[in-house]
Amino acid sequence: MTPTFLRIIKAKSVQAYKPDPYVATLLNCSVWMFYGLPIVHPDSLLIITINGAGFIIEAIFITIFFTYSTWGGRKKLLMVLIFEVVFVAGVVVVTLMCFHTYESRSMVVGLICIVFNILMYASPLTVMRMVIKTKSVKYMPFPLALASFANSIVWCGYALLKFDPYILVPNALGSISSIIQLVLYATYYSTTNWDDDDEIQMSGSSKA
Repeated sequence: MTPTFLRIIKAKSVQAYKPDPYVATLLNCSVWMFYGLPIVHPDSLLIITINGAGFIIEAIFITIFFTYSTWGGRKKLLMVLIFEVVFVAGVVVVTLMCFHTYESRSMVVGLICIVFNILMYASPLTVMRMVIKTKSVKYMPFPLALASFANSIVWCGYALLKFDPYILVPNALGSISSIIQLVLYATYYSTTNWDDDDEIQMSGSSKA
């Protein structure tokens, strides 16, 4: 359990945290699991297992987020999740029915994976904008930024070993995005108000 979600559970409110990175990561793990299946891209057991574990973790995080969100926040989150289910199901059906070789399936699903992997790494941009505006990193979790950086670097190394451009391109861009987040964290850490009273006040205003 990350410190972010421990704070959410303790406060019984999502406060000013945004679900964007977690929802984007859930979708990203879904399409990568499909990419790693033997019917699409053989010999990709590592891709399936890692993204399968990521899917379970993100599902837990989103469940916590859903539990402590306002009714309006729950509706938006539910609509996004329904869209993701329908989209992934559509990708699976179209890929299996319209493409009949490993090469064509890998190419189509790989391109889709690139798009959503980039979206996953770009999803914190909404939080980064708030960080710059408020000069506070209170609601941009450092563990998430650090984990994203480590994750993108490791996958870049894996992609270079197997020379898989579908993995390399988005994770290279993800490394840049993560570095920007870490730079912002270092820049605005000293100007952040960590006062718990401020957190409670923001939590109360988010419920209004």
